[in-house]
Amino acid sequence: MNKANICIFEDANYVNLLPLVYMRPVYELRCGIDLLMDKIIRKYPGSDIILLCRDYLADTLKEKHKYRVNPAKYPQGATLFINGRLLLNKTIAFAGKEEVVFSENSILYARLGRENAGIMTSKNIISGEALRVLKLRVPCREAADGKLFNYSWEFIKANAGQIRIDFKDIAGKGRILGKVFEGVHLINRKDIFIDKGAVIKPGVVLDAEGGPIYIGKGVKILPNAVIEGPSYIGDKCTVKIGAKIYEGTSIGEVCKAGGEIEESIIHSYSNKQHEGFLGHAYIGQWCNIAADTNDSDLKNNYSNVRVYVNGKFVDTGEMFVGLTMGDHSKTGINSMFNTGTVVGINVNIFGAQLPPKFVPSFTWGASGAFVVYQPDKALKVAERVMARRKVELTNAQKELFRYLYKLTEKERVLTRIEGDLSLGE
Repeated sequence: MNKANICIFEDANYVNLLPLVYMRPVYELRCGIDLLMDKIIRKYPGSDIILLCRDYLADTLKEKHKYRVNPAKYPQGATLFINGRLLLNKTIAFAGKEEVVFSENSILYARLGRENAGIMTSKNIISGEALRVLKLRVPCREAADGKLFNYSWEFIKANAGQIRIDFKDIAGKGRILGKVFEGVHLINRKDIFIDKGAVIKPGVVLDAEGGPIYIGKGVKILPNAVIEGPSYIGDKCTVKIGAKIYEGTSIGEVCKAGGEIEESIIHSYSNKQHEGFLGHAYIGQWCNIAADTNDSDLKNNYSNVRVYVNGKFVDTGEMFVGLTMGDHSKTGINSMFNTGTVVGINVNIFGAQLPPKFVPSFTWGASGAFVVYQPDKALKVAERVMARRKVELTNAQKELFRYLYKLTEKERVLTRIEGDLSLGE
């Protein structure tokens, strides 16, 4: 395969994926085994990768990746632009004539020479100006297919099937490279991949009869845990004693998982290690789900779940939708969440009563008594949490915290959350 210039971008529809994408571009969301951007990059080995994102994310994105971010100029030759919300499971040809393929006023991908590539700035894409101009200059066609994620619950719905696809792409077949103690039950062993350094303790059941199970490097699965496939447990995770992890679950790197988890995605560096139920949920990074926290993913009348998205409630068309929680948010013990609840970033929820179905970012408290969580206090907590995993909170991340506190002010105004809570030391 010839070397290609591949640019992964995000567009205006990132707003419908908040709060999950306040602290990351859309293509850093997980579905299946890895991130959306990983699936794209895997299709183009050896290519030059360019990332386009909202300007306020650029500094933190540069710290995480070796790729060029929001470049002033594109390299020589053609560039293939791919929407970061696209679930890419087949290669798009990067060679050929200039072309733009779109769906519902969103560019799926665009193959452009250097002159027209200059139109594809992050600002132009998010404003819709890029598509408007390119329609005047380049052959365009509307796509007959192409899966663009528009809402968080769509990731959950696609997750089980995507684990199956990613398993074939990444593992190929089942292999046992880690240590499996006597007394472990491996059901349908050919679809179980256990990577190097993983340790599976006695009494564990890995049941891949319904789909593959991928266990990453350095994972510890403690006695009597049960995992049903298709499921993914990321590198350096710990699955606690007696955990029950059902099909369609992806748990990202460096997480602790316990209790009952079903058809959920936990991004990475988050803990849900105690008893309690998490179903059809998407949990961000650096979150902590306390003991006996439960989310409802099914209404008592079995009707469609409505979710608060971008200032209004949206009918998901789904019967099962659980909790969506942004980065650095936490629950207290015995917390409960209604179907389709959305919790922003840097939120701390406690109390036995159900909180509102939308809890704005940078807030702290119990149902009916939320107050503003000032960014400097949130930063202190984040530093402590990250230091426990030997991860440094960088200056760029600190600036992002402060920027997002101002950006999310409208959320708190609309929900009439005022004042401040002195947390003490």
